[in-house]
Amino acid sequence: MHRFGLLASFAFALVTPSLLALTPDQIARLPAPAARSVDFAQDIKPILEASCLQCHGRGRDKGGFNLDDRTNLLMGGDWGDAVQPGSSAESHLIALVAGFDQERVMPQKGTRLTADQISLLRAWIDQGAVWDPAITFARPPPDNLEAVRPELNGGKPDDHPVDRLLAPYFAEHRFRAPRVVGDRVFARRVWLDLIGLLPPPAELDAFLDDDRPDKRRLLVRRLLADHGNYATHWLTFWNDLLRNDYQGTGFIDGGRKGITPWLYASLESNKPYHQFVRELVNPTPESEGFTKGVVWRGTVNASMVPAMQASQNVSQVFMGVNLKCASCHDSFIDDWSLADAYGLAGVYSDDVLELVECDKPTGETAAPRFIYPTLGTIDATATRPERIARLAEIVTGRQNGRLTRTLVNRFWQRFLGHGLVEPIDEMDKSAWSPEVLDWLAEDFADHGYDVKHLIETIMTSRAYQLPSQPETERSQGPSIFRGPTVRRMSAEQFTDALSTVSGVWNAKPSTRVVDNHWAGRNFSPIRAALVPASPLQVALGRPNRDQVVTLRGSIATTLEALELTNGAELSRRLGEGAALQVAAGDPSPAALLERLYRTALGRKPTAAEARIALPLLAPPLQPAAVEDLLWALVMLPEFQLIP
Repeated sequence: MHRFGLLASFAFALVTPSLLALTPDQIARLPAPAARSVDFAQDIKPILEASCLQCHGRGRDKGGFNLDDRTNLLMGGDWGDAVQPGSSAESHLIALVAGFDQERVMPQKGTRLTADQISLLRAWIDQGAVWDPAITFARPPPDNLEAVRPELNGGKPDDHPVDRLLAPYFAEHRFRAPRVVGDRVFARRVWLDLIGLLPPPAELDAFLDDDRPDKRRLLVRRLLADHGNYATHWLTFWNDLLRNDYQGTGFIDGGRKGITPWLYASLESNKPYHQFVRELVNPTPESEGFTKGVVWRGTVNASMVPAMQASQNVSQVFMGVNLKCASCHDSFIDDWSLADAYGLAGVYSDDVLELVECDKPTGETAAPRFIYPTLGTIDATATRPERIARLAEIVTGRQNGRLTRTLVNRFWQRFLGHGLVEPIDEMDKSAWSPEVLDWLAEDFADHGYDVKHLIETIMTSRAYQLPSQPETERSQGPSIFRGPTVRRMSAEQFTDALSTVSGVWNAKPSTRVVDNHWAGRNFSPIRAALVPASPLQVALGRPNRDQVVTLRGSIATTLEALELTNGAELSRRLGEGAALQVAAGDPSPAALLERLYRTALGRKPTAAEARIALPLLAPPLQPAAVEDLLWALVMLPEFQLIP
C-alpha cells in the first residue's frame, strides 16, 4: 500500500504555519448553511467516517488533529483551532474543505466534499457543533485479548462443552443440528486431519467393527499417539506459518536459516505450546531462523529489513495481527500504525530504528514496545537479548489470552473450514461464538498448553462431527455455522494419498530435514512434507514460504487442472504405480479393483463402478489399463475432498 491510495481521507493536518482565513467574497461564495436542525448521528457522523477518520480518528492525529471526540475536535491541531462553534465562516475546517486555495484544499486526494455536505457542516458548527456523547471515534479495545472463561450454561450437562456453548447459537439461528456423520466418514476425516494419510483398509475395518461407545475418542487418541506421522503431517502447517522451507531465496548465500530439525522434534514430542512459542520469539540457535527472516540481497524496502520481518512474523503468527501494511505507513484497513510496527521491530534491532514511511525517512524513532502495551512493558534501555527475553515473557504469559485464542482459531479454521474469527489474521475482531473461542483457549491453557489435547477436544465435539456443508452454501450472505465446510486436500495430503494408492513414494527426504544431527534416521515412507516442493505440489497450492502463509487458497486453478490432466510428475507416479500393481499379483481383476477402491476411497466399488472398471482389468493385465484406472480414482471428488 502507498499513501497515494488514501483517496478519501480528510487531511485536516494543519500543515501551514497560519490559519486559512476567508475573505468576505469567499464567505459569500460558500454554500449556505443547511436551513434545518442538524443531527450529528444522522448528518455529520457519516461525513466524518467516510472522509477523515483514517487520518484523524481511532487514535490517529495527523498534524496534531484528532477527531476521537468533541474535546479533541475543539483542541484543534498543530496550527490552531479547527472549528469555532457558532461561526462556521470563521472555522478553519470550512475554509479547507471549501477549496478556494487549491494547494490547501481538503481532502487533498480523491473526491471533494459536495456543496450539500459543506452546508451540513456549516449548519452543524453554527448550531454549536453539538456532538452526541454516546458516539466516539476512538480506537476500540481489542477483542480476544483477555484470558476470560465463559460459563457453561447451554445444552445438556452431559454434552461436550463446545456443543453446550453452541446450543444457544443454534437456537438463535433456528438451526437443528442433524445427526453426526457415520463412522466411515468420520474415520477418513480424522485420519487426514490428524496425520494426513488415508485410513489403511484393515485399520478402517477394525474401527468400523468396534462396538465401544467411545471408539471415536479412542481413535483420535490413537492417531495422536502416532508421533512420527503426526509430526510429519503438521510440518506442513507450521512450515507455512513459520516461513520454513528446504530451498529458495536466501538458502544459497546464508541469508536464511531453516529450523526443520527443531520443528520436527518439537512436534514429535508435543512440546507445550507456550514453550514452543518462547523458543521461537527468544530463539535458540536451532530455532533462530524464524526471527532471523530472509536477508534479501541488494537494496530492499525498509519494511523488509530483518528486524521488521521479525515484527511482522511474531505479530501475525502468534497474535493474529497482520502488520505488513503498517510496516510501510499507517494502515488504511485497520488501526495499526507505523509506530506500532517499528516499536515491535525495535525489540529485535541492534540500533535505534528511524521510522521510514513509504521509503522516506521521517526523522522520528519508536521506542521498543509490544503491540499491546497493556500486556507488559519493555525497557527501551535494556540490551537486545534482555528486550527479546522480555518480549517472550509477555507473549507467552498466562495473561495474554490472544496467544491461545489465535491458535484455537487457526485449528478451528483448519478442521472446520472457517475460523471462529474471520479473517483469521484479524484477531482484534469479534468471534461469531466468543464463548467457544474463550472456552477452548482457557481449557487449552489449563491443560499445560497441550496442543494434542486441544485437537482432541475439537475433534470429539459434535460440531466437528456434523455433516460437511458445501462452500457455495456457506458463502451466500452472512455465514452461519451449520457444520464443517467441505475441504480440499492440501498439496501434501494429495501427494501422500497418491503415493498410498500407487505405492510410489519419494526416494529421500530433503537434506535440510536430515542434517548431520539426524543422519541415519529412518523416515519411511518419505512423505511429501519432507521433500522440496515439486511441480505437482506447487500446482496444488504449496507456497514458496518466502512470506508467512496462514491460509492457502481453496479454489482450483488452471495450473492445477493442467497438472492433473497431463503433468509429468503425476504421469510418472501413475505409470510406476501401475507397474507395481500388476506385479502385486492379485488373484483376480475383481480382487485388484476392490483393493484399489478400499485403499483410495475406503469402500468397495459399487456394481455400476465394477461394470465399467472390470473390463479394463481383464487378463492379460495391462499396465496402461491400470494406470488409467488409478488416474480415474485420484480424480474423483470423493478422493480429493475431505468429507
